[in-house]
Amino acid sequence: MKHIAIDARDSGTSTGRYVDKLIEHLHAINPDYSVTVLTKPHRLEYISQIAPRFTAEVCPHKEFSFAEQIGFKRQLDALKPDLVHFAAVQQPVWYKGTVVTTIQDLTTLRFRNPAKNPIVFVFKQQVYRWVNHRVINTSKLLITPTEFVKQDVIQFSGIDAAKITVTHESADDLPTPAEPVAELAGKRYIMYVGRPTPHKNLERLVQAFGLLQKQYPELHLALAGKKDANYQRIENTAIQQGITNITFTGFVSDQQLRWLYENCQAYIFPSLSEGFGLPGLEAMRHKAPVVSSNATCLPEVHGDAALYFNPLDVHDIADKINTMISDEQLRQAYIAKGVAQAATFSWRRMAEQTLEVYKKALED
Repeated sequence: MKHIAIDARDSGTSTGRYVDKLIEHLHAINPDYSVTVLTKPHRLEYISQIAPRFTAEVCPHKEFSFAEQIGFKRQLDALKPDLVHFAAVQQPVWYKGTVVTTIQDLTTLRFRNPAKNPIVFVFKQQVYRWVNHRVINTSKLLITPTEFVKQDVIQFSGIDAAKITVTHESADDLPTPAEPVAELAGKRYIMYVGRPTPHKNLERLVQAFGLLQKQYPELHLALAGKKDANYQRIENTAIQQGITNITFTGFVSDQQLRWLYENCQAYIFPSLSEGFGLPGLEAMRHKAPVVSSNATCLPEVHGDAALYFNPLDVHDIADKINTMISDEQLRQAYIAKGVAQAATFSWRRMAEQTLEVYKKALED
């Protein structure tokens, strides 16, 4: 029986949702392979629960570290798998075995993070560029979450399109009961959830909200996500510009996120660059109408179920949000289209397609 190792060090993070769902649904498929899942110590019990027939093994080596390059490689060499699936580009670049790599996006190559030391960040960005080039060329096969990312990788590296398989991701129902966010209970609000890094384009969303306030003084903007230096920068900018009614919720639980989706006037997705755009699909699944950027992969994922704007045009962002929240019949139409669009995606199908990639990598 062939032996497959899956790098799940990202398990339990927002970006690790992909590998968690892959493992869960691969286990349900019950593939004719021996599978070892490599994960951080605190996720060992979780992996054992969702995939009890797989072997869960501790892999403590931090991403983008010397320990990854030396210790993780040594661990893989000792394990001697027939195939390793790295769920992200961070991996021991000198590992010589058969590899499948998932590339979620190339966003980090294009945008800087003002919360980081600029000199250090630029250096790391160049290292990351080199790592991407090497991984793309040394992996037997690649997986991307959208056709957009596939074409982006081809343009970046010049590799053959036949080497890349697109496996769309999906969204889940969040747990019940929904738990209200106290600061927003009883208020009319639009929302965003996620990180506040520059490519998320929250500065323009805040500016667009400032324009909307002239027409909707009672409207609130909820920005949900763990508070950090970038969120503080955005909050300071809003204060300087006199824009009020913005609620920075900080981290929210899944039950609180469900409540936010279910009670918002609209979910706003202002991003300049995404690999898949899971929150928009998640919002649709929970009956939130979506007003979205038309950039990168978002039209591919959202289809005709979102109202699109130019993410570089603050007035267009404000106009499209206004269009959505001022017309209840239109809102309900987009809610219905969103529910239908979200239902076309499947984690099970993603796992089945990934299994076919494994078979192809092992047979060639």
